[in-house]
Amino acid sequence: MRSILVIGIAVLAIPLTGFAQSLEPMDATDKLVYHIKQTVGPLAIVGDAAYAAILQEIDTPTEWGQGGAPYGRRLASTAACSGIHSAMAFGLDSALHEDPRYFRSAGGGFWHRAGHAFRGIILTHTDHGTETFSVWRFGSAYGAAYVSNQWYPGRLNTVALGFAQGSLQLGFDLARNLASEFGPDIKRMVFRRK
Repeated sequence: MRSILVIGIAVLAIPLTGFAQSLEPMDATDKLVYHIKQTVGPLAIVGDAAYAAILQEIDTPTEWGQGGAPYGRRLASTAACSGIHSAMAFGLDSALHEDPRYFRSAGGGFWHRAGHAFRGIILTHTDHGTETFSVWRFGSAYGAAYVSNQWYPGRLNTVALGFAQGSLQLGFDLARNLASEFGPDIKRMVFRRK
């Protein structure tokens, strides 16, 4: 019963982005607001708290210990990493004229749409409507991972961990793209909306 409740809350939290997607280019202010929402919006805060709880559960880093204060440290670390990620993403997408939004597929079957969501990780729209390699996404994912590792204990401040954390961020981005792609359809099915 509890899992059904969690799934129900998750479905309700899926935004209806994608129905009225604007192809208008974003200016620097729009991009800044977008990244701020990605960092301090309700879902971002819940995500940071959940990720910190996972780190607490698996006791990573072990040097930080267990209890309320170590959880707070993990939460602060996770939130700071999110802030660094968004700051880097904003700097890169603004300077390179890349659009950070996800644009839903025009249609097709499940695999076509899932492929479109995956493609949205590698390629991004530009402010001029063309597509290019997503420098802002890769640069911010790996850059934030390496910068945020600086306050971890020395044994964890490694290139390998930075690569793993950057790749995990790209995985979270893929999950967000999939939620944006299929979420409105799931929400419509659940609530029988047309």
